[in-house]
Amino acid sequence: MSVFSIAYRGTTAAALIAGAALLCGFTFRPGGPPELHYREYNAQPPRGNTVSVCHAHGCQLQESFTFTRADISDLSVLMEYVRGADTPAQERRAIAYAIGWMERRAGPATGTANDRAGLSFMNTPGQLDCVDEATNTTSYLLVLAGNGLLRHHTVIRPFSKASFFKWPHFSAMIKERRSGRVYAVDSFFGPNGANPAIQLASKWYINDEQTAPAPVPEQPPMAEYRNDNIGRLVEQILRDNPDRP
Repeated sequence: MSVFSIAYRGTTAAALIAGAALLCGFTFRPGGPPELHYREYNAQPPRGNTVSVCHAHGCQLQESFTFTRADISDLSVLMEYVRGADTPAQERRAIAYAIGWMERRAGPATGTANDRAGLSFMNTPGQLDCVDEATNTTSYLLVLAGNGLLRHHTVIRPFSKASFFKWPHFSAMIKERRSGRVYAVDSFFGPNGANPAIQLASKWYINDEQTAPAPVPEQPPMAEYRNDNIGRLVEQILRDNPDRP
């Protein structure tokens, strides 16, 4: 058997295996440190509490925004209220509200406040595709982690998932410290400021009958206000979220 024959058979086998993987299931791009994702898309990672908000599809445009110390304080109050119990599951719920809050806070200053759900207006400034959403959500998660607001999760590189019948789709990812389970934090299916969907990466984007992952449900408003009016701000955010089921 010639070297060329062996090479041809090897190439054919590899192609068949790859084709079977596409036909029978989904492909994952492995995780790793978030820095790898920023490098791939020429995006700027967070610098302290300053993020570069991607938009116009594939991080073609980036706008700088800085969360103030007052913003971080508000986020801390919001997360503590939504979290309730100090468990990984409740922290994921709190993360969803924090991401929605951060999108709403940064939106007007970065021109992304009117971003629509899903994929629309390709290459249009102010509109986000899944790469933009995954990048921005990863940046927001890193700000939360940098301020000590994530106790049960670490932030990892966004995943890309695809099948033979679907385009690749990106989402931000977090890893639960205790169990090692990985969860998608996906803001793509809602408009700017809506709660993202959070679900196990193994189940994310697999159910063909599910057009979009369900967002984290609404939280009841706070019963009492704090003297510094942060409670009032939290209640407004919890109440005034458009397009929630």
